[in-house]
Amino acid sequence: MARVCDLTGKRAMVGNSVSFSNKKSKRRFNPNLQVKKFFIPEMGEWISLKVSTSALRTINKIGISAAIEKAIKKGKI
Repeated sequence: MARVCDLTGKRAMVGNSVSFSNKKSKRRFNPNLQVKKFFIPEMGEWISLKVSTSALRTINKIGISAAIEKAIKKGKI
């Protein structure tokens, strides 16, 4: 199961974990992904998507149909 947002394409980033003594070791910054079910009124179906919380805010603002259209235009889907 890949840690990638279905709508925005957000992935894990790599950075350094810095200790008090300023030693650096690699770590991962994973996106905050949630599995949610959405009802698409045009198709009359429920779909399950793994989306980031920022994508959830976008869906709440513009709607699921518009969010999917936007992702298709950007080439994320």
